[in-house]
Amino acid sequence: MASQGWKGRACMVAMALCLAWAAPHAHAQTAAATPGTDSVPTDADLANTRCVSGEEKFLPGDYFYCLGTQTYGQGHVESAQHFFKEAASWASKPAQYVLGVMALHGDHQPVNVPLALAWFALASERANSSFRPAYDTALKNASEADRHAAEQLFATMRSTYGDATAAPRAEQRYAEGMANLSRLANRGAKFCMAGMTDPSRPVADPIGCPPVQVVAKMVDAAAVNVFDGWAGHVQVGALQQVPDADAGKH
Repeated sequence: MASQGWKGRACMVAMALCLAWAAPHAHAQTAAATPGTDSVPTDADLANTRCVSGEEKFLPGDYFYCLGTQTYGQGHVESAQHFFKEAASWASKPAQYVLGVMALHGDHQPVNVPLALAWFALASERANSSFRPAYDTALKNASEADRHAAEQLFATMRSTYGDATAAPRAEQRYAEGMANLSRLANRGAKFCMAGMTDPSRPVADPIGCPPVQVVAKMVDAAAVNVFDGWAGHVQVGALQQVPDADAGKH
């Protein structure tokens, strides 16, 4: 009976990950096909998720969410929770939602409805959030005591995980990374992001690296996974090489 209970909880978390993937998600680094909303990813599907370590310099919320997904599939639930929490602190709403599901269903932890409600509230704080229905349903089914406890937790957690703090922090990291790419683009350089190349080749060959503009486009597309619905995000768009200011003087 205990084994069946664990399988049921694992299935619920896998479904949560599936729903989070169903939101606009552009993980080009995923080895397996992205699960659709009509299927539940297996542990093998999750474990085979390929995470690009270099993404951490641009979108740590997306990168650590990827690591959480991967390690959960590998059965390392404590590590997965750590990565999901790290992603949540970088404004990843999918990570906050998954943490809520884990708390609600007691995935390798006691069932904690107030904590689940607090995570769901954080995950759904943006306008038109796809996670809002889950929060509304959980709130409707919660006791008055659980609701009150959730409000207290939310007031504490929002200083770290709420958009007022986490989103500008994530936006600054993204802007700094994209500004670096822009400087490289002005020199016509190519860019090998760590983790994108064949792991069997420890030294990346710059000649085989994609142009900076291609990498910037991939990062910009993945940014929706962190900033979707947040009004403060500025999309960079295609990088353009800036002509040399002294070119016309010769």
